[in-house]
Amino acid sequence: QVQLVESGGGLVQAGGSLTLSCVASGRTFSGDKMGWFRQAPGKQRELVASVTSGGIINYADSVQGRFTISRHNGKNTVTLQSDSLKPEDTAVYYCRAWRVIAPRYDYWGQGTQVTVAS
Repeated sequence: QVQLVESGGGLVQAGGSLTLSCVASGRTFSGDKMGWFRQAPGKQRELVASVTSGGIINYADSVQGRFTISRHNGKNTVTLQSDSLKPEDTAVYYCRAWRVIAPRYDYWGQGTQVTVAS
């Protein structure tokens, strides 16, 4: 059974920091991407940051320079260090692992709430 389990969400004041962690288990993860998406109330889910198993990183423009994603392939973990948080960063943050070439897969975590108070 494949599981992605997130941790580290919570309530923080604007300008503060949070570290989100995701641990994936239940299969071998390779040749894929792992990343973080977020969904605010009334808005579509959006990519925050992703990293390939080879270390190629992509950030949304809105978080570039404030968030840092890292991945530990041996432990199947992906971490999002979020600094200089803004109220507009408030959302449910989801971890995802996906592979677009065979064998394809696409797994999501259950989500963790991040609330940034102004």
